[in-house]
Amino acid sequence: MFSVMAAASRSGVDGHSWSKWQIALVVGAPVAIGLGYWYLRNTGSSSDRQKCQLTGKKKTNVQSVQTTNNGAARGADDVNSSNTSQEAVKSPFDQSQDFKKEGNRYFKDGKYSDAIRCYNAAIDACPKEKVYDLSTFYQNRAAAYEQLKDYESSKDDCTKALELNPTYVKALHRRAKAYESTSDLKRCLEDVTAACLLDHFQNQAAIAMADRVLRELGQQHAKDAMAKRGPVIPSKHFVKTYFSSFHSDPLSLPISKGKEADPVLNGESEPKSGFLLAIEAFQAQRYDEIIPACTEEINAENSKYKLEALSLRATFFLLRGEYKVALADLEKVIENKDANVELRVNALIKRASLHMQMEDPPKAIEDFNRAAELGPGISDVYHHRGQVFLLMDKAAEAQADFKKAVDLSPEFPIAYVQKCYADYRYACMEQNIERAKKAIEEFEEAIRKFPKCSECCTLYAQVLNEQQEYEKADNYYKKAIEIDPENAALFVHRGLLQLNWKGDVDKAIYYIRKSLEMDDKCEFAYETLGTIEVQRGNFLAGAELFDKAIQLVKTDVEMSHLFSLKDAAKAQAVVVEKYKIPMPDKE
Repeated sequence: MFSVMAAASRSGVDGHSWSKWQIALVVGAPVAIGLGYWYLRNTGSSSDRQKCQLTGKKKTNVQSVQTTNNGAARGADDVNSSNTSQEAVKSPFDQSQDFKKEGNRYFKDGKYSDAIRCYNAAIDACPKEKVYDLSTFYQNRAAAYEQLKDYESSKDDCTKALELNPTYVKALHRRAKAYESTSDLKRCLEDVTAACLLDHFQNQAAIAMADRVLRELGQQHAKDAMAKRGPVIPSKHFVKTYFSSFHSDPLSLPISKGKEADPVLNGESEPKSGFLLAIEAFQAQRYDEIIPACTEEINAENSKYKLEALSLRATFFLLRGEYKVALADLEKVIENKDANVELRVNALIKRASLHMQMEDPPKAIEDFNRAAELGPGISDVYHHRGQVFLLMDKAAEAQADFKKAVDLSPEFPIAYVQKCYADYRYACMEQNIERAKKAIEEFEEAIRKFPKCSECCTLYAQVLNEQQEYEKADNYYKKAIEIDPENAALFVHRGLLQLNWKGDVDKAIYYIRKSLEMDDKCEFAYETLGTIEVQRGNFLAGAELFDKAIQLVKTDVEMSHLFSLKDAAKAQAVVVEKYKIPMPDKE
């Protein structure tokens, strides 16, 4: 399948942790947190609940107030004289601390308006030179305003706290929450990024917020960008890889040449027409000619290959990221009861892949099931559905589908090795060491059986990488490159291996740059190189690389992810400069 196949092949690398380089924000890993962080601890006695009398003339001491059983307060006419004398000698700073403690007790009891009055008094009483204490009072008042959903006041108080204490992580985090609540996501991201970096990524609530905001920003940017962009023409190797994932695609069957270079289709020599010209262009890898030629065939009065042209045009619309028109063409093929069964099944598989890319797995599975009913003996149905099950973390279902695909087409290497990978994933999920060993042995059998299939070596290398058998993995990446020297993604995988194996950044970058020399449309290379640059502290360089990848991806999901990475990199660049945060040496 289109991006499904690529995602499955990369899953073995993306899960590895590069702790030595990890200074980037956590993207795509939501964190479950409690809310205890938000509540201020009560430093006073739980039985001595008192209320600050702050209406009318400002008091210079804390007056005692009694509380009724239902929580309503009433003033006390007489005050113990010894307490009064003790209060009278307190300094303004000590008084401010008393007001703060009183406010904290009200906050804990959920009486946020009363807490605000106490924090007002603390701010008024506190000497101006006590900047850190004042910043705490403002931050506490901001917390109370937040509970009352007065986000503008909360934001203002956090700003005052930060003017007094610029690296106050709690105030940064709380102001970020206020910005998020008022949909100012750009400022929210800068504040929460600062909180994460200053707190050395120890606050899980801040990390979770960063993740959430980056996702939302990424989705917004992706939506705007997708609405403005034109079609993206994939590289020739990408197209070749896509078609190689089908065992019996009726559109990619071998085509020979007859006299005077006329195409020969289905054993019959025919004059050139729209569809036959498209097939000829396909064979010569002149992919930009295919859609116009198919359109000519579709619009012809006596079109002989209208359904084939619709299917081929839909495929290239899909490859160019033009999903609406691709779906329309596929629909016409799927619903034509007179169409060849293989052609309809192939169209259903491709429509299922589109549903996956548009984040609609139930519709994808529905199309696969329909394809299985229509063509139960066509192995591509089970092979591609198995890949979807892998992405959905349904290892048992994937394993069953790959077995079916191999039973139907035992000589199709892609399905064979995907079955090996599914068997391995299922064994890992079950923590069955014996099954995992058997799956690894099956990989080696696949490589012996299909020595010219680079995917066999690639997937095995990824498994070996997970097993930390780095040298052996590198040898299989080398072998895959020998088999398929034009596959730029293999050099990216080999570069990532150097990081996992030796922490060799220079060598990793060398391999990734080599992949871009081979294929300047390899978005995987731009994304990976951008991630490395960000983790080295080169945030703006990373953002530029993410931007290059954004120009090449074809789905909202991929674009949203890359915008999240770009936004994170730019926010970190701003924060590092503002707070002069030292970065690790760039080895």
